Amino acid sequence: MKSDEMLLNEQQQVTSDWFHQLRDRICQQFEEIERQAASPASFQVTPWQKNTEGYGIQTGRGIRSLMKGQIFEKVGVNISTVKGCFSPDFAKKIPGTEDDPHFFATGISLVAHMANPHVPNIHMNCRFLQTTKSWFGGGIDLNPSTPYAEDTAEFHQNLKTICDKHHPDYYSRFSEWADRYFDIPHRQTKRGVGGIFYDYLDSNFAADFAFTKDVGKAFLDIFPKLVARRQNRAANQEDFQRLAVYRGRYTEFNLLYDRGTLFGLKTGGDADAVLMSLPPMAIWE
Repeated sequence: MKSDEMLLNEQQQVTSDWFHQLRDRICQQFEEIERQAASPASFQVTPWQKNTEGYGIQTGRGIRSLMKGQIFEKVGVNISTVKGCFSPDFAKKIPGTEDDPHFFATGISLVAHMANPHVPNIHMNCRFLQTTKSWFGGGIDLNPSTPYAEDTAEFHQNLKTICDKHHPDYYSRFSEWADRYFDIPHRQTKRGVGGIFYDYLDSNFAADFAFTKDVGKAFLDIFPKLVARRQNRAANQEDFQRLAVYRGRYTEFNLLYDRGTLFGLKTGGDADAVLMSLPPMAIWE
């Protein structure tokens, strides 16, 4: 993605480059997990580019990377860098657009739906946005259809360690934010076992960017260990049934409540990239 062609400022360029590098590292590591399982699966890479007039993306490009394998039934790793102008209605929901609806956004989004019901599914997203203001957002949340207390505890402890490195209040704030955000009110349940979620982080660019980079690095440290722990555990029909029902709940949240899905579609992003988060198969009882 040659983001320099979009005439990015220094902050926009360095964040866009980092998300691109993180995407390469994740895809490489996930392909290695498949190779260790004697699977030939690899990411199918689809670049996209849009230049439009009016509301939405005026200039934007990204890469949609999708892999379907033996361990990862469906995993998508997307990056995008876009510039545009919010519609008047949508601009009301975004900080810094009171007098100027123009925006810049760059980020990475990942969703992994696993083949074995005992391996937790996971979501990770990191982003940098600029209007007349600028901020970072993102997080990681774990979505097992068969929860294991050991996995959940280790996952949260790793996130706490990363958060504590940057601020003593980050873990309590961002884990509580994740619990609120990943609520499915019409089901009176949560999506998954939590994680961290943060937005509008704008205290200091260098410090906030360092934290966001550590969130991405933490993902690479945490998730492969959980995959290795559970990927060979035998699963029965009841396990797969529970996985399919859980995926239905996941789909409901992403289509009804997820802000990232709404942002991508409202700003004219690539629809297939935006909706890559949906599972390959789900059921509703």
